[in-house]
Amino acid sequence: VFVNHEGDMFRTRLTHSIEVAQIARSIARFLHFNEDLTEAIALAHDLGHTPFGHAGQDVLNECMREYGGFEHNLQSLRVVDELEEKYAEFDGLNLTFETREGILKHCSRKHAECLGDVGERFIKNTQPGLEAQLANIADEIAYNNHDVDDGLRAGLLTIEQLNEVRLFSDQYDSVKRLYPELAPRRTIHEIIRRMINRQVLDLIEHSGTTIAAAGVDTADAVRRQPSALVTFSPAMRDMHLELKRFLRTHLYQHYRVQRMTAKARKVIRELFDAFIDDVRLLPPDTYARTSQYPALAENDGRARAIADYIAGMTDRYAIAEHERIFSPMRLN
Repeated sequence: VFVNHEGDMFRTRLTHSIEVAQIARSIARFLHFNEDLTEAIALAHDLGHTPFGHAGQDVLNECMREYGGFEHNLQSLRVVDELEEKYAEFDGLNLTFETREGILKHCSRKHAECLGDVGERFIKNTQPGLEAQLANIADEIAYNNHDVDDGLRAGLLTIEQLNEVRLFSDQYDSVKRLYPELAPRRTIHEIIRRMINRQVLDLIEHSGTTIAAAGVDTADAVRRQPSALVTFSPAMRDMHLELKRFLRTHLYQHYRVQRMTAKARKVIRELFDAFIDDVRLLPPDTYARTSQYPALAENDGRARAIADYIAGMTDRYAIAEHERIFSPMRLN
């Protein structure tokens, strides 16, 4: 939600990914899933996300519309399959199918048709593995709860507003009853910790029951299920959705967030336009990539290399690069 330069205490893609991995691995241990696989998916799930969150992704997709578009989940897979250069003999990280499947949370059918086995489930409408399902929900648990924390810290949300949300108000009442003199900041931490714990325990209990009832004993059996097996109970799902709706209305649409979103869109669009007009503005390694995609038309290859470069930026780096390109006071 918050751009990194607004303060060092707000979540970033990195800290968010760590929180997702912590939640997902803890649940995996209780459910006897593959913990290493779960953690790998969780740590890699946002590698392809642009700076400035979903605002950056949306505007980069608009910029890339003539060149195949941009999907951040597909970009995450692209990072681990092609863009990482850690080995002498091959590009990418040589990850297992199960890890790559889990990273690809969403994908359009058009792109899925070009991805081979990892794209098949989007064509055949089958389920991903249990670890992928778990990482997906752990992602939602993490960002919903840390957005509450960041929103309160920034002063965009209030306790009074949040007490309209059952998941928050139940924990608030419990904490205030047990620790009436607790300092405000510690009170918030205790509430959010309990919110996460309540969702985690519900997910463990309900998913364990659902998996046992389905009688699945292989990964293929999991994939053939009509719906995901790692899920909240109906009551918790309702509370989870209530929190999501609250955050959309009171935080994501807050005028201060909208102002920063508008600035972020401007930064991404102006960087893309500047680079597509003159690739000599790119750093040497990225400039070299603009001619290294023989399967694409010249302009498409140039645009994809630029999208790779922009998508790999942090918020701070994107702002600094924008200043380097457009500010007459910055010469390097």
